[in-house]
Amino acid sequence: MGKVTGNGVTIVDIAREAGVSIATVSRVLNRGEGAGPEVRARVLEIVDRLQYRPNVSARALSGRRNYLIGVIFLRLGGYHYVGEVQLGATKACRRAGYHLVVEQLENAEGVITPDAVEGVLRAAFDGLVLTPPLSDDPQVLAAIEAANMPYVRLAPNIDMDRSPYVWMDDQEAAREQTLRLWDLGHRRIAFIGGPADHRAAVRRKEGYLSAMRQNGVEVPDAWIAEGDFFGMSGFQAAERLLALDPPPTAIFAGNDEMAIGALAAAAKHGVAVPDRLSVVGFDNAPAGETSWPPLTTVHQPIAEMAEAAVDMLIGGFGDKRFRKRVSERKLDYRLVSRQSAASPGPDKSLT
Repeated sequence: MGKVTGNGVTIVDIAREAGVSIATVSRVLNRGEGAGPEVRARVLEIVDRLQYRPNVSARALSGRRNYLIGVIFLRLGGYHYVGEVQLGATKACRRAGYHLVVEQLENAEGVITPDAVEGVLRAAFDGLVLTPPLSDDPQVLAAIEAANMPYVRLAPNIDMDRSPYVWMDDQEAAREQTLRLWDLGHRRIAFIGGPADHRAAVRRKEGYLSAMRQNGVEVPDAWIAEGDFFGMSGFQAAERLLALDPPPTAIFAGNDEMAIGALAAAAKHGVAVPDRLSVVGFDNAPAGETSWPPLTTVHQPIAEMAEAAVDMLIGGFGDKRFRKRVSERKLDYRLVSRQSAASPGPDKSLT
């Protein structure tokens, strides 16, 4: 008898309706070879129409492997971050003979729906890697755990004893980045933050504020502008900051895409970088090397973190206590100095 789902539909029902063998349906559901595009389309249409849901818990308990690892994003934005995660995760998958599938949970309205979570869980994944901010989403974590699916989190900030995870100290890196600007002589240092629901973005902001407090500065609200990790938000935020009287002598953007947007805003308004304004970022995206001037930033080992997460995930298969046997990997950052940051010009007050 085929696997029975919550609505009573089995793989046998799918095969009968499609006029194909059970093995063919299994290959389609598990993304295997041997099913042509017409057969695949017909089977998937019937799966959707009959609302077939594979029994994920039974599959997990059986120990059967489909050699598929899922990497889950809330939104496929912050292009450098997404690309680096895929690069590192793919490297680890290939080394172990697995394939990588990237999934996005956010719908067009920017909301995580139960259907989106269920859609991921009914796929034939052997395990999942969760990226921020999903790493801390209680709804998503509870659903994955209810399905008995192994997972590893990237850069979580809550419930650290809940699962294996890989992380980097974003707060300390941002503190060091801010102190570097301070040591250059900057005192009016503004900050462009990332999404409020993204814990790494929050920690970078906390690192900036910590460094400023360390030097006796209570940062005015006007010195902080919020962005969304995309370049246009950095451009718009920098325009607001440059309109202040007096304007900042330095802008620290919470990622490189926003920092490059800030460079564009400075160019639009004739503000020379770094002579009149220093701009620094975070991530060490390739675009920062070719921006003008080249961007001073923080190197975050994104690909290495994703690679380590997949290695931990695959290494834990077969261990019934994997999720409860919490382990962590901490990777190091490094500061990258280029030409977008320098001491403030002689016409700029340091007070």
